[in-house]
Amino acid sequence: MTKKTRLTAEERHAQLVAAAVTAFSAGGYAGTTTDQVARLAGVSQPYVIRLFGTKQQLFIAAVMYASDRIELTFREAAAVRADLPSLGQAFDGLLAERELITVLLHGFAAGADPGIGPTVRQCFAQIYGLVRELTGASADEARDFLATGMLLAVLGAMQLLGPDAVPAQGWMIELVGTLDLKKAMKTAALDSD
Repeated sequence: MTKKTRLTAEERHAQLVAAAVTAFSAGGYAGTTTDQVARLAGVSQPYVIRLFGTKQQLFIAAVMYASDRIELTFREAAAVRADLPSLGQAFDGLLAERELITVLLHGFAAGADPGIGPTVRQCFAQIYGLVRELTGASADEARDFLATGMLLAVLGAMQLLGPDAVPAQGWMIELVGTLDLKKAMKTAALDSD
């Protein structure tokens, strides 16, 4: 008989946030219940509410987790080389974590909600500021970098990129073909010199 190991409060919190990222990435804020998150985590719905208070707070925790992962990834990339191409390459690695990126997109989509909007705007502001701080990019360069990243996130969420991409149609090939990311990032890096 195997003995069950009890998770620490920190481990249980992390488990619930991971389940929230999965659930909210699939159903968005409005289409996901705390019961769905609880079932994914293997706990009771009242336990989820006891830890997070509300579905809104759970959603915010999932969005903040995604934002924090992007920040950590950018900081790690900049520790090796602090330029836009390095951050872009690091972001490419995160695109493979579709749930992570999709939950962040759901957060931005829920930005008009007065309880969610301030948090997601702050997350975006932190990422924007971090890109400028780490790379020395101008406001225009940071805007272009984030615009490309958002387009890649949207394309990834629609399964137009990655190993599980849907069969390509002409418009997809054309649009993705415009993303000469290496050239764009190299140009941005040269412009900042």
